[in-house]
Amino acid sequence: MNVPYQGIITVEPGKRGGKPCIRGLRITVYDVLSYLAAGMTIDEILADFPALTKEDVLACLSYAADRERQGTVVQR
Repeated sequence: MNVPYQGIITVEPGKRGGKPCIRGLRITVYDVLSYLAAGMTIDEILADFPALTKEDVLACLSYAADRERQGTVVQR
């Protein structure tokens, strides 16, 4: 079950190039996903970024899953 990300993931044209951010902070969804992909745990991310919550990190995952579900895969 996905965590609702509406209201957590925000997009502001003048902030971080209009990339999806967390609650208007300058931390992007991409940043969080990159940390997770590099092997950081949620607890490690939260320790490095005290402004974030576990729900913020889970919202990033939900957002990414939703984007993936809506995307089209092109095979070559």
